[in-house]
Amino acid sequence: MAKVLIINPNKWGRGITHLWIASHSSLLKKNKHQVKLFDCTFYEKWSLNEINVQQKSKIYKQSDYEKKIKYNLNNVYDDLQKIINSFEPDIIFWSSISSHIHAEGEYVNVQNGHDLISKINTNAFKITGGLQITADPEMILNELDKIDYVIGGETEDVLLKICQCIDENKSFENIKGISFFKNKKFISNKKQEILKNLDLLCPYDYDIFEEQVFFRPYNGNIIKAVDYELSRGCIYSCNYCVETIIQDYYQFNERSKKSGAIKNFKNYLRSKSANIIYEELEYLSKKKEIKLIRCQDTNFLTNDRKILEELALKINKSDLDIFLYIETRPEGINEKSIELLKMLKVDGIGMGVELSDETFREDYLNRFADQKKTITAFDLLKENQIKRTAYNIIGLPYQTENSILETIKLNKRLKPDNITVSFYSPYYGTKSQMDGYKTGDFEKYERDVDNAFRSKSKSKLLNKQKLNYYKENFINLVNGE
Repeated sequence: MAKVLIINPNKWGRGITHLWIASHSSLLKKNKHQVKLFDCTFYEKWSLNEINVQQKSKIYKQSDYEKKIKYNLNNVYDDLQKIINSFEPDIIFWSSISSHIHAEGEYVNVQNGHDLISKINTNAFKITGGLQITADPEMILNELDKIDYVIGGETEDVLLKICQCIDENKSFENIKGISFFKNKKFISNKKQEILKNLDLLCPYDYDIFEEQVFFRPYNGNIIKAVDYELSRGCIYSCNYCVETIIQDYYQFNERSKKSGAIKNFKNYLRSKSANIIYEELEYLSKKKEIKLIRCQDTNFLTNDRKILEELALKINKSDLDIFLYIETRPEGINEKSIELLKMLKVDGIGMGVELSDETFREDYLNRFADQKKTITAFDLLKENQIKRTAYNIIGLPYQTENSILETIKLNKRLKPDNITVSFYSPYYGTKSQMDGYKTGDFEKYERDVDNAFRSKSKSKLLNKQKLNYYKENFINLVNGE
């Protein structure tokens, strides 16, 4: 059987149970392949301290997170080389896509992983995927030239087929979904089909993660948590969002001009079955003692309502000691959905405010979200004691300082329980990225893009000094401090 070394090049310095790691490991192990994980998260000299950055700006409440974990003082490159020497993998794999599409360093995993393997000696095939590759595999292979093969779109089934070819000592260069250079010629095979049955990937392998990865700060407390997905896909096509890259890859690129929704979205939005979801949650709760299920589904309430209702009945009748944090859009919040959320044990909801100007959102972001509905949603959730987090973006192409000030006013009206503010990131291949390049705000391809740590903007409307000021002081300004 093939040997696969998965690298997690996470630089955030806190535990993240990346969904692509758990899904790939599960599928490969079920097919008798050997899998090891090398996790860079807690290597002190490799990782940045995301917790401190977010606590400084009050996005996170103060906590004792660092007392719960132990950083590794070893050289990350030396330890990786030792693992490679002892395990002797056939494949080294890092970075992919799931519902956890770009936050928490997901977007730059392909670059971080490349930086790691560039200093390593190995005969293994170096294979990777992810959003940047899905947008433009040739460009990435030129930029990151230590990669042997890349996989666009969803990669689980493609990687499994590659492993099967290795077992049979056959070439895998004709498999759909992969791209590579051969004799200095770029080759890109036909695209693979979208994964239609997510149940085939289940149960996700959360046992592959070390124990301290599960600790997570949540409203000032430290609890055991996992990232989780019920589904994949989003029905909307916001110009700044990497979801549009995946939609384009699978040719779901016809969009409504009135709502921003993609046509034929029922074939794009896919969900696990309620039974499978419950079985995974039961295992996480009773075997792993997980409390917080951090759902990464792009828009939770657009999931198949019958599946959500069936799952809600199971959870509501159970003795599972869990609660959920979800993300959804404000227009999905009403009296009926509130009752569903309560049965699902939803404790908190994150919703994209982005910025206050409705016209800007519609004209530049292709995001149609009625301001009155947003205010109503925040008020209704408060009445029902469900915590609310407002997501805000600063540094978008064409955005002005006045736009940020008006967004601060809107947050004052919403009075969310938590506020996040992120630097706009020019995700390669999105409409907003192209706009930012045309205006000169950004280079055509930006490295080290991470919305928690840095802005790459060169905007004349909003310089970096101002962006850094508003990133650090946004919440203080909302609270009048």
